[in-house]
Amino acid sequence: MSDRDLYPPQSAYDTGLKGLCPRCGQGHLFTSFINIAPKCDACGLDFDFADAGDGPAVFVILFAGFIVLGTALYVEIEYEPPMWVHMAIFLPMVLVVVLGLLRPLKGLLVALQYRNKAEQGRLEK
Repeated sequence: MSDRDLYPPQSAYDTGLKGLCPRCGQGHLFTSFINIAPKCDACGLDFDFADAGDGPAVFVILFAGFIVLGTALYVEIEYEPPMWVHMAIFLPMVLVVVLGLLRPLKGLLVALQYRNKAEQGRLEK
């Protein structure tokens, strides 16, 4: 019996964004906020293949920058508040947006690596 027979394909988007195992969709992908577990606690899939690197951080910077900067520019143009208002609103907003996006995006990238069988690039000899 093959791996595909035991575990039907899961949506990389559903499992990754929820932080679940990309193979079975039941076990947890993370042991803490962004630390990847050594293996799935439900099906035993070894997560050694998972190397998200700086990808999640780059996407979070791009998304958070767009959201926070766009909102800050709108508030500045529309209301012209003093600088302390910007600090009081947008520093917490940066933290909420960044921390809210980091874990789901890391889970998504790991799930996509599993789904697409992504590996390190190697030169043939």
